[in-house]
Amino acid sequence: MFRSLIPSIARPLAGRRLVHISAVRRTVEPIATPEGASAAIDASPKVRAIVDKVAELTLLETSQLVDALKTKFNITESVQVVAGAGMPAGGAGDASSAAAEEKPAEKTEFKVKLEKIDAAQKAKVIREIKNLIPDMNLVAAKKFVESVPKVVKDLAPKEEAEKIKKVLEALGATVVLE
Repeated sequence: MFRSLIPSIARPLAGRRLVHISAVRRTVEPIATPEGASAAIDASPKVRAIVDKVAELTLLETSQLVDALKTKFNITESVQVVAGAGMPAGGAGDASSAAAEEKPAEKTEFKVKLEKIDAAQKAKVIREIKNLIPDMNLVAAKKFVESVPKVVKDLAPKEEAEKIKKVLEALGATVVLE
């Protein structure tokens, strides 16, 4: 039974209408296309002919066409930001967008870096580092503190990073948030 279906499935879809087959109702319905889609193309007859030819391609052929065009025109897969519907189109909106671009976005995650420690307070800093970093024993905390500058916590939320900085500075350490 299935062997007879394979040739019909494998045939290219060129020149055929795309359909939706409902498994529940066992009906075949044409896929809705936008009203006047072919008439809406405002281009030269040459471009319209190319568009019509591309519309006749199968999905595999279209994929091959895209790959060939990328190779031919040396196009990379980089994302380009284009002004969308929510973006101001010009005039007064340009001044506000320029002001927004000048102000950098506020960082929400910080790297807490231990720069140096006061030798007299070394034992207290070691104990605090042991408490701050999970799965760190006292020996590892001592080696960590002795090999400063080191990152105590990476990608810490702003509040947590400031709290760690405040605690370590109270113990006599120099801490930098990056």
